[in-house]
Amino acid sequence: MTQKVLAIDDDPAMTELLTLLLKTHGYNVLTANTGEEGVKIAREDSPDVIILDLMMAGMDGWQVCTQIRTFSTVPILIISALDSPGLAASALDAGADDYLVKPISSGILISHLNQLTRRTGMKNGNKSKPKTAPLPA
Repeated sequence: MTQKVLAIDDDPAMTELLTLLLKTHGYNVLTANTGEEGVKIAREDSPDVIILDLMMAGMDGWQVCTQIRTFSTVPILIISALDSPGLAASALDAGADDYLVKPISSGILISHLNQLTRRTGMKNGNKSKPKTAPLPA
C-alpha cells in the first residue's frame, strides 16, 4: 500500500515541488495551501504522515499542528526556513514529531519520512506494530 503524505504550505510552488519529489519515491501526495484546508484534509483523508510549514498566513503551522493533535496522532514533519532552536522546540512542543530547516536535500527529506513511517509501524503499508528482533539473552 502506498504511503499517503499531506503537504501543507502556503507556497504553491513548494507543494508542487514536494508533490513531484514524493511521487517519484512512490508516495501518494495530498496538498493544502492554507492551514484551514490542511486541517480539513488531515481529518477527512487520514494521511500517513504530514509535512507542515510553520510560517503561513492565517492559521500558522503551530496552530495547524495543535489542531491536528486534537484528533490524530499522525506523524508531523515540520519543514521551515526558521533556523532557531527555540522555534524548533516550540513546534515540537505543539505536537510535531520532527523538524528540518530549509533548504533540505531530497535524500534527507525522504530518509526522515521513512523514519517517521517506520517508527509508527506504517512502512510499506504495514499499519500493524513493527516487527522487532528479540534482545539477546
